[in-house]
Amino acid sequence: MRIYVGNLPYSVNDDELRSVFSQFGELVAAEVIRDKFSGQSKGFGFVDMPNKAEADAAIKALNETEMKGRKLTVNEARPRAERPRGGSGRY
Repeated sequence: MRIYVGNLPYSVNDDELRSVFSQFGELVAAEVIRDKFSGQSKGFGFVDMPNKAEADAAIKALNETEMKGRKLTVNEARPRAERPRGGSGRY
């Protein structure tokens, strides 16, 4: 199950995110999303857990908890909405 983690402190890295969620079970991946040019955290990330029961437990336990002074938003990730590709719109 893919989990969305929002309102992350900008100082949090992938390893810290993994550490927080690993106490609830096995993780496939933990990634803080970063700006592709600056490398700065965008303040959210995703965690992949293969066991739905463990993922649900992590969501329930961590949603609205505080991490480095920020209240986390933790829920099941929703599929990304289709959006038009960039471009000038001219042909």
